[in-house]
Amino acid sequence: MSEKILYYSTNHNTEPIPFHDALLKGLAPDRGLFMPTAIPVFDKNEFEKYKSMQYHEIAFEIGKKFLKDEIENDDLLAITKDAYNFPIPLEHVADRKYIMRLDQGPTASFKDFAARMMGRLMQYFLQKENRKMLILTATSGDTGSAIANAFYGLDNINVVILFPEKEVTDRQRKQMTTLKKNIKILALDGKFDDCQALVKQAFNDNELDYLQLSSANSINIGRLLPQSMYYVYAYAKLKKQNINEKIIISVPSGNFGNLMGGLIANKMGLPIEKFVVSTNENDEVPVYFQTNKYNTIVPSKNCISSAMNVGHPSNMARIIELYAGVMDEKGVILKPPNIDKLKKDMWAICISDRETKDMIQQAWKEYKLLLEPHGSVGWAGLNRFFQKHESFDNPDQLCVSLETAHPAKFPKEINELLEFDPELPESLKGLDKKEEFMDKILNNYTTFKKYLKDNYN
Repeated sequence: MSEKILYYSTNHNTEPIPFHDALLKGLAPDRGLFMPTAIPVFDKNEFEKYKSMQYHEIAFEIGKKFLKDEIENDDLLAITKDAYNFPIPLEHVADRKYIMRLDQGPTASFKDFAARMMGRLMQYFLQKENRKMLILTATSGDTGSAIANAFYGLDNINVVILFPEKEVTDRQRKQMTTLKKNIKILALDGKFDDCQALVKQAFNDNELDYLQLSSANSINIGRLLPQSMYYVYAYAKLKKQNINEKIIISVPSGNFGNLMGGLIANKMGLPIEKFVVSTNENDEVPVYFQTNKYNTIVPSKNCISSAMNVGHPSNMARIIELYAGVMDEKGVILKPPNIDKLKKDMWAICISDRETKDMIQQAWKEYKLLLEPHGSVGWAGLNRFFQKHESFDNPDQLCVSLETAHPAKFPKEINELLEFDPELPESLKGLDKKEEFMDKILNNYTTFKKYLKDNYN
């Protein structure tokens, strides 16, 4: 593709800008989210080539399609090789059904894939411009620990992470709070949506411009492009040789950045039969698919799949945009998308906490498949899809469900349901003995703004 890719706002009141500017800004000045003006398309022979490649090599090939005008190939390859130095297991379950375990990185979460590459890209561009930046991030679970670890010790970047104090597990919290250096952690007596609202308000406060604020949430386009890569990896490794087949992928969804990454891969030409959009009881998107009416859930519901407790997914604005509609930052649909095309590509389902727990037990009993709550939502969603669409449920249909966090991050749930403790990966060992460092703030913007001004100048 010869056309230079720029990045425009979903609110359509900002001039398109290069990737490095969109990456460092995080949120568009008009409060919209950045989207590429064009999406490059795969050559039909590329998937065969990818089959023999390592993950970081596939990431490089996809990355350079978007970034060829902004970063030298040697530098990009060094970034992907450094970011992706851990395995990505594709665990066979039955027939041609697989679990892709995105939980082997340094914080045992799929957020590592986006955070590590984004952090390295940010550092690369900031070093070239000889400037520093303050990253603000809201987390409902795994994002915070992934960002904290990915950005830890980077010379040009400071990080402030807000999390809902009562809605993350002890291990998720300790992965953030046991770091210091350039990382500060804020506990909020509220919901994830409250944390996200404070972050967004700070971005649009002119009095804080001097802080050079940016975001590492999935509102940042730098998070989404890396998340398109593992979909391509899974397909390339699992597809039949020299046969054009389609894949069904179940995506446990909260803020919908993970799904949006898959949709980008689909637009590039990845042959997806259907995305199964699996949510917990925060069911605003499944309800929208059923009724064509979108209503946010305030406050969001507290489910055991805590990283998915989102009452208004930011990335819905991007999904609506991808299907020729317009949604503002508050969740109001100003122009309806092509709903028929949207429903052709995706099928959405809500999985209750009871169903989540039942599926953890069922998967272990039936297949010795160990799932945590988020992966259980994805696997349950895939099973529900086949119950409703029996024509797809055949032994030859290629299917992948995403496991987005390591089961050892949820020892209480696993022990209660399966009566054993999941084995700790190296990344989680020794956490319990480390000292924690965090501050607590009130759930209001005045307090948050004062904290930023007092701690950064």
